[in-house]
Amino acid sequence: MRLPPATATTVERPCTAVGVGWVPVSKTPHSKTAPSAVTAKQFPEPQPTEITLHQASRVLEVAFEDGKRFSLPCEYLRVYSPSAEVRGHGPGQEVLQVGKREVGIRAVEPVGSYAVKLVFTDGHDTGLYSWQTLYDLGEHQDAYWQDYLDRMAQAGASRDPK
Repeated sequence: MRLPPATATTVERPCTAVGVGWVPVSKTPHSKTAPSAVTAKQFPEPQPTEITLHQASRVLEVAFEDGKRFSLPCEYLRVYSPSAEVRGHGPGQEVLQVGKREVGIRAVEPVGSYAVKLVFTDGHDTGLYSWQTLYDLGEHQDAYWQDYLDRMAQAGASRDPK
């Protein structure tokens, strides 16, 4: 699928194209290791060149114009959703997401020229994943995932669906 310059989207089943743009940076919630938010005026937002949804393996692959490519599991994207349902409405209001091991992505929908909305197979669809959020999730995947596993262990919770 052809997109505006510097951006491409492919999906194992039909999906709408996404564009490019500048928006305030939204950093990933839930992690003590997540950097504090900055604005797009301070740093240019990374631009995706390709977004591919691999539904069978439940992975969203995102390539950026700086040459970095990230393979982000659907479960990881779901438990780090930038939605208020997951993040809460302020510090300390985060909700630990449990039982999401088998969640997939049903659809990838463009939001303006700055983000995508992911529609998950468990019905969750309220988080907007800006280009910066996707880049941040890719750059810090190992640390964020370990933080999630540690919080799950502390809570005695399971990744397996009930």
